[in-house]
Amino acid sequence: MRIEKISDNKIRFILNMEDLEEKNIDFHSFMANSIETQDLFLDMLDKAEEEIGFKTENYKLMIEAIATSDGKFILTVTRIAEEVDKKTTKKNVSVKRKNVVPSKLLSIYQFKSFDDFSEFCTYIDNILPSIPNKFKNSSLYLYNSSYYLVLKNMRITIADFKNFCNAICEFAGLVSTPSLFERKLEEYGKLIIKEQAISTSLKYFK
Repeated sequence: MRIEKISDNKIRFILNMEDLEEKNIDFHSFMANSIETQDLFLDMLDKAEEEIGFKTENYKLMIEAIATSDGKFILTVTRIAEEVDKKTTKKNVSVKRKNVVPSKLLSIYQFKSFDDFSEFCTYIDNILPSIPNKFKNSSLYLYNSSYYLVLKNMRITIADFKNFCNAICEFAGLVSTPSLFERKLEEYGKLIIKEQAISTSLKYFK
């Protein structure tokens, strides 16, 4: 993790996947602002106060969280000069987040392990058995110890797409800027399954 001071009232944290893994936080939990993520924020603020003197007690904070295509996370923290009750010990944190929306044209999901991917394939086959065979234009990559499912041109109904997105989010995190990240996977990643990734996994690893 790196801390950069932008101004007296604004700093920036730059994290990578290793920083999240140290706290047992995956991409989906991070972007969903889970309890673990909030604890991480508070630890980061304490570190910023210790290292660069950026105090946050008795201030309101606004945090903008952005996931970049190269697997980093940039958190910009703005300190708002408005005093709060000094008896309050907890920091008042509001998070402004850029939403990552799945697309039927191209979506990429990150799995922490191949077992997670296999479990998802079995799960989706049980609850939506007609779905796996419809994802013909799909592939699986290994990159930086994570597995990435690349889905293109998904020819399914809106209802099935919604159900699929709800299901996969229980196992994996959606990658932002998929078109840029796809090129990174093609250049630096290892292709594990070239096509029909879900149905192929079901055939050989179920």
